[in-house]
Amino acid sequence: MVLSKYMETGAIPEPTAQLLKQKYDLHKTSEVEVASQRTQNKTGDRVPQHPLARIQNYLDRFRDITDREDPEARELGIDAIKRLLHGKYVIKSEKISDEYIKNTLLGNEAELLGYERGQLQDEGVRTLVLGSLQEKIHSPLATYTIPDELRKELTTMVIADQTSRMDQWIDYLTSDEARHSPSSLRYWAFVEMLKMGDYDPVRAEYNKRTESTVASFPELDQQALSLVFDEVTKKYNGVSSAIVFEEVEKREKFRELLQNENFSALYAFIQEHVRSLKLPTERLVVTDGGWETFPVGSDPKALTERLSGFQTKWCIAGEGYAQGYLQHSDIIIYFSKDADNKNTIPRACIVRNKQDGTISEVRGIISNADAKQHLDDYIAPMVEDKLQTLKGGNEWLGRLKDTKTLAKLHIKSLQDQPFNREDLIFLYQIDHRIWSSGYGQDPRIEELRLKRNLEADMLVIFGTDGKPCNPRQIARSLSDIVSDPSDPNHTVAYVGSLVSGIFDRLVQAGVEHIYTSFPEGNIRTKSIEIGGKAKDQLQAELVRTGVNISSSAQYVMSTSDFTTLPEAQMLNTVRVKVSSLGLYGPLTTDRIYERAQELGLELCPAETGPNYRLQYADQPLDEYFVIGMKQITDYNDYSNIFFLTRNANCLKLSVYPAGQDIEWDPWNEFVFSLRKP
Repeated sequence: MVLSKYMETGAIPEPTAQLLKQKYDLHKTSEVEVASQRTQNKTGDRVPQHPLARIQNYLDRFRDITDREDPEARELGIDAIKRLLHGKYVIKSEKISDEYIKNTLLGNEAELLGYERGQLQDEGVRTLVLGSLQEKIHSPLATYTIPDELRKELTTMVIADQTSRMDQWIDYLTSDEARHSPSSLRYWAFVEMLKMGDYDPVRAEYNKRTESTVASFPELDQQALSLVFDEVTKKYNGVSSAIVFEEVEKREKFRELLQNENFSALYAFIQEHVRSLKLPTERLVVTDGGWETFPVGSDPKALTERLSGFQTKWCIAGEGYAQGYLQHSDIIIYFSKDADNKNTIPRACIVRNKQDGTISEVRGIISNADAKQHLDDYIAPMVEDKLQTLKGGNEWLGRLKDTKTLAKLHIKSLQDQPFNREDLIFLYQIDHRIWSSGYGQDPRIEELRLKRNLEADMLVIFGTDGKPCNPRQIARSLSDIVSDPSDPNHTVAYVGSLVSGIFDRLVQAGVEHIYTSFPEGNIRTKSIEIGGKAKDQLQAELVRTGVNISSSAQYVMSTSDFTTLPEAQMLNTVRVKVSSLGLYGPLTTDRIYERAQELGLELCPAETGPNYRLQYADQPLDEYFVIGMKQITDYNDYSNIFFLTRNANCLKLSVYPAGQDIEWDPWNEFVFSLRKP
C-alpha cells in the first residue's frame, strides 16, 4: 500500500492497522469520526477518508495522552483513562453472587484442612470439607445467610484484584517500554484482554468474560505479549515467523491461530510456549559468567537469539521490541554459566540510554502471575558491582538496597534462621513499601510471609524494649481497648474494623499501631505544624527546599480559597486507605468524606498539603497519597485536592481531580485530621 498520500496529515497508517479494520470496522465507529473532526479543528487539515488513515488518526489521539512530555499531565491523563475503564469493565458489587461467596468459603475451609481447592471435585473431600464448614457457620451452606461484613470484605477483594490486574495492562501498554510496538496492536491486545476471563489449563484457553465474571483479568506476560506482537507484525510485513516449534502439530496450530488473529487463543498458545522454555532455577546459585553489551544500532537478532529458549519474561525476547530498544539504548545482559561451562543463561538486564548515559531499567528473571522480572537472590551482588561502574548507577544502588535485604531474609529462611524484629518490620513493610526492580511486588515477599506465623510476628513487631507484647495488648474491637497505662494489658496495637468513636478511644489510650487488617490495613498518624506563614512564604519555602511543585498546585495555592492560619498550631492527622473505611459500592469523594466524619475525622485545612510536604522529607520512593480537604478549582475548572509523592529525583506537591464524578480505588490513601475533643 502506498502511504505517502497520508503524510500531509501526519496519520501514517501502521501495516497492522489493517487488523483493526478487519476485526472491528473501527473506521466506521463514532469515536473515530470524533477523532477525525478534532484533528481537523486542531490542524485545519482534513483526515483522508481512507479507513486506515482514519484508524491511525484515532490511535494517535491516545498518544496525545500517553506521550505527553509533562509527567504530571501524562499521569493525570492515564489516571483519567483508568477510572473510566474501571467504571465500565470492573465487576460491580451487585454482580458478585452468593454462590461465588459460598464457594470461596468452601475453598478457604478446604485449605484450612490441608486440601487444595481443586480437590473439592472429589466427592469424599467435598463432603468432609462441607461438613466442617457447616459446623462452623451453624447452618447448611445452601441456606446460609451471608453476613454483610463478609460480603463487603470479599467484594472489596474481588474488585481490588480486577482493578489491579487491569492497571497492570494499562501501565505496561502506555509505558516507554511498550512504545516499541505498534499502537494498533496495543489497542487490539487491550480490547481483547477485556473480554478474557480466567485461564482453563485443561483446554489451555481463556474463558470468556461476562459482567458477572469474578475472576481477575488475564496475567500480563511481557515476553508472551511481545512475541504475539512480533509474529503479527511479521505477518503483515510479509516476513517469516521467528518462533521455532519442533512438533508438527504445534507448528500447524500456530499457523492457524496467526491466520485467525484471535488474540485470546494466540496469547494463551504463546504463554504455554514461554512456560515450556528453560527457567534454570536449579542453577541460580551459579553466578560465574560475564556481562555482554548489545550496543545501540546492533542487529536485534543477535540479542533475541541469545535469549531464545529461556523464560525470562523480558519483552526484548521479541525481535520488534529488541529493535525498538536498540534504536536508542545499549542492552547489557549478564549470562551465567550452563552445565557445559558456557555463558548462556540470561540472569540480569540493564538498559542504558545512549544519549545521556542514564539507566532506565534493571531486570531479573524471577516472576509469578502478578510479579515479573525481579532479581534473584544470588545475582543481585553482580548487578550491584556492575552499576558501580556505570553512569547513573548510584541512583539504582539505593534502590537495590531493599533487594539485597530481601535476599538476605530469603536465604535466612532457607537456612531456618530466626527473624528479629527489624527483619519482620522490613518484611511486613511497616515503615515503607519494599522497592524492587521488576513489575509488581517481589514474589519472595509473599513466599516468606506464607512460611511465617502472622500472630506470633505481630507480638514481636508491637513489642517494646526487645520483648514481645502479650496477645491481650492487641485490641480487636472498640470494647477491647484498655486505656490505663499501668494495666499489664494496656493496648499497644489495634487490629480491627473502624467504627464510630474509634479514633477518640485510640488517641485516649495512646495507641501507636493501628490497622484494619495486618499488615495491609495500616493507618498512619502524624502531627503536622500548620499556620504562622503567609502563602507566599509557604511557596518560597517549598521552592527553597527543592520540592517539585506542579503548575496546577501553584495555581491552587494562588486562589482565594487557599488560606493559611495567622498563628502556628499542631494538627494531628490520620492517613487511611479507602478500603479500610468499610465502604460498599461507588467510592466517590463525597462518600469517603462522609464516612471519615462518621469515624471522628475531619477535612484538613487547605494548607495541610504544602506543610505536610515540607515536614515529610523522608517519604519512601514511589509512595503517594492525597489530602482530604475541601476541593479547590484550578484553571481547567477541575475540583482538586493536594497530592504528595516522591519519585527517584525529588519530592513532589501536585493536585488530583476529586470532583463528584471521580471514583477512587480501594488502595488510595487519604489524610484527614483528628476531630478535636
